[in-house]
Amino acid sequence: MNIQIIVNDTHHDKCFRELVTQPVTALRDVTQQQADALRDAFGINTIADLADLKVVKWARAIRTMASAEAEPREAVAKETLLDDAVEMTFPASDPVSVASSITRIEVPPEKVDASSDHQNAAAIEASNEQAVGCRALGPGGEKTAGAA
Repeated sequence: MNIQIIVNDTHHDKCFRELVTQPVTALRDVTQQQADALRDAFGINTIADLADLKVVKWARAIRTMASAEAEPREAVAKETLLDDAVEMTFPASDPVSVASSITRIEVPPEKVDASSDHQNAAAIEASNEQAVGCRALGPGGEKTAGAA
């Protein structure tokens, strides 16, 4: 470890056994005002005192355990149910259209001969009429009064 990046210039020549007994201001970027606040709040005077502070140890333990903790079973179950619902709604064989121009939901008709029925309009209308109970389009394809 390159100790020069951790401690101030005046402490570069010290070994680790000496450094633990030094004041916390020996650490780079720790000011005297911060050292005084640590002393007043936690009784910290040396680098060893700071390293032994139990709240620091607790915080490190929590951070370490958080990275190893598994997702709660409830969250995993919810995610699985959501994935299944999305898959059933949008199966891979029928991807979602990015620029959809759908203006109404249609009841799917039985297969018809596309050569005599442009885009299955008559079959769609017949299927819709059977499902809903009334015609949505007039004879020329225009909407009738009160149609959905």
